[in-house]
Amino acid sequence: MFRALRVELSDGAPATRLVELGDDDLGPGDVTVDVEYSGVNFKDALALAGRPGVIRRHPLIPGIDLVGRVAASDSPDWAIGDRVLGNGRGIGEAHDGGLAERARVESGWLTAVPDGMTSLHAAAIGTAGFTAMLAVLALERHSVGRDGDVLVTGAAGGVGSVAIALLARLGYRVVASTGRVEEEPYLRGLGAAEVIDRAGLGETAGKPLQSQRWAAAVDSVGSTTLANVLAQTRYGGVVAACGLAQGPDLPATVMPFILRAVTLAGINSVEAPAALRDEAWRRLAADLDPALLDGMTQTVPLADAPSVAERVLAGRVRGRTVVDVRA
Repeated sequence: MFRALRVELSDGAPATRLVELGDDDLGPGDVTVDVEYSGVNFKDALALAGRPGVIRRHPLIPGIDLVGRVAASDSPDWAIGDRVLGNGRGIGEAHDGGLAERARVESGWLTAVPDGMTSLHAAAIGTAGFTAMLAVLALERHSVGRDGDVLVTGAAGGVGSVAIALLARLGYRVVASTGRVEEEPYLRGLGAAEVIDRAGLGETAGKPLQSQRWAAAVDSVGSTTLANVLAQTRYGGVVAACGLAQGPDLPATVMPFILRAVTLAGINSVEAPAALRDEAWRRLAADLDPALLDGMTQTVPLADAPSVAERVLAGRVRGRTVVDVRA
């Protein structure tokens, strides 16, 4: 038997319960993992709070991240005892996820925890940090130079925090946009050279073309914020879009693209192919300062994940939240 948080339907409404299950309750897959850590990402918070848009079937164990050791394997790719991580591929959305002491998944969904990286650090990075690294790689593919400001929106969240730490360490001048001005010392500690109030970007959509400021940007907010970021990106710049915390709409025009040659690069961490995943995790092991990662991470026991979810949705959690599923 093992413990799990499971979202079930009660009188037609989703409810999260801490339950005891057996291996027969797990979904299909050729690898079983003894899970050590999961996390509370924005998607997890929505799922745990019973909000629509994430969970595609009930009952379901949420948790889009999992880190642990292989307990059983029918795949030649993984042996018992291998340290593995999983994110995306429908884990925690259509397939039972990591907020449990056991998980069963397809072998192709797993990635080896990089040598030298602890399991706790792999969980602290999680989907948010992985997404941030994919965004950084997108900026590098477009040859963004270090002679201009790189904006990070949603800066105090998980994606934003890791993106700031990565970009600053790689030599970019980072400007952090946040609605929590009290977090300025935290953001500067991660490497932000400047902190601005998100209100200037997110309250209303401005002109289709505005004063050119950003050499590049990593945006996890979407909607009006992304429209204004595009309008302020300088000629030849690139914006990596990886979230929609403000909304899925984009009240913009094509003018930044055809008059300033701006590139909008979409980031999809769920379906990223294996080779890109391996590259991103290799770079995270090399380029992310573990001390900064520790400073942006809190760890909670499994039973506390639902209460953390409410704080995440209310915008009261900064950085990353790891769930020690064994505690």
